[in-house]
Amino acid sequence: MIKVIGVRFRTAGKVYYFDPLEFEIKKGDHVIVETARGIEFGTVVGGIKQVANDEVVQPLKPVLRVASERDVEQEADNKRREKEAYRICLEKIREHELDMKLIDAEYTFDNNKVLFYFTAEGRIDFRELVKDLAAIFKTRIELRQIGVRDETKMIGGIGMCGRPLCCHAHLSDFMPVSIKMAKEQNLSLNPTKISGVCGRLMCCLNHEEETYENLNKNLPHVGDRVICPDGVQGEVNNVNVLRQLVKVVVEKGDSKEIHEYKAGEIRFVRRGHRQVQEEVSAEELRALELMEKQDKMDSETEEKPAKGQRKERPNREERKERENKGERKERSDRENKGERSDRKYRDRKEAAQPIEQPLEQKEEVPSEGGRNRKRNHYRNRRRNRPEGAKEQYES
Repeated sequence: MIKVIGVRFRTAGKVYYFDPLEFEIKKGDHVIVETARGIEFGTVVGGIKQVANDEVVQPLKPVLRVASERDVEQEADNKRREKEAYRICLEKIREHELDMKLIDAEYTFDNNKVLFYFTAEGRIDFRELVKDLAAIFKTRIELRQIGVRDETKMIGGIGMCGRPLCCHAHLSDFMPVSIKMAKEQNLSLNPTKISGVCGRLMCCLNHEEETYENLNKNLPHVGDRVICPDGVQGEVNNVNVLRQLVKVVVEKGDSKEIHEYKAGEIRFVRRGHRQVQEEVSAEELRALELMEKQDKMDSETEEKPAKGQRKERPNREERKERENKGERKERSDRENKGERSDRKYRDRKEAAQPIEQPLEQKEEVPSEGGRNRKRNHYRNRRRNRPEGAKEQYES
């Protein structure tokens, strides 16, 4: 076990662990720590606690100091400067006529770097823009292209439920969302009803997915044949997942009646996947599949520097962290696999190659047929030469 504290640098951002050393730190305090981007100002979201060693990325960096009033003032000053940097960058984008949407500007705590976040349809060549910004701010400039989900997370907003967006309020990581979740929760498959502000499938579909999966295990599907408590068979007409109630159509004579039972009172054989009652057009289904595909791409793809932006080389500590995560093992596995394949190739080549045996060296003596062909060749040349020409060849 190791003693750590959790620090967050952005609203609803990821939580990183640091060594508190001998500082007395509690939840809500501000601390100054060193990260891969430099010296940063963070907020403590969890007090000092003990975690397992395998949950911490080694080496664990220590807290430099608890933020003082001067540090808090500097952070507030950086926030004011970020607004001015945003305005200047927006003007330069218009001057260069670049097809990109600027989202946010961010200063590092030590003012060693200015980061600009933007979205675009494709890759943007902004080398001239970086030169102009570097000449104005006199510091390092980094432009980072992000996706629409990250854009919504930074800007925030109000969802259709009337509450702040989950990604901006409390979600630190994006989880993949699929159409299967909407089907499991018996929601409408209309893309406009299950898509969020960002245009992707709503993240809140993932919140209650596990609960609905457990509740649906005890319920039949609509249209299934079930046996009621009195022994009469009927067809399921409606299912209330949260209340665990089932409405069954029962035939009595020439008439049909609807009875409601608890899920534990009826017997049934559960079929495969839940059927969708609502008819979905082909266009809506294609739109949902496209949204699901884009959602997977956004969740699996990390932030990459855009075209014209030089990718920063990881420092020694970052390389150690990556090696500790298993990159060294993967690299050695690939090398071993390559050596095995090369060895197999050499063995096959040697097996297929005939064995060369040394031959006895013999003195090369022209054959009789070869001398005759040469003599006939010169004889024909003499016969065909024009009259008066000098003798140039000998027999």
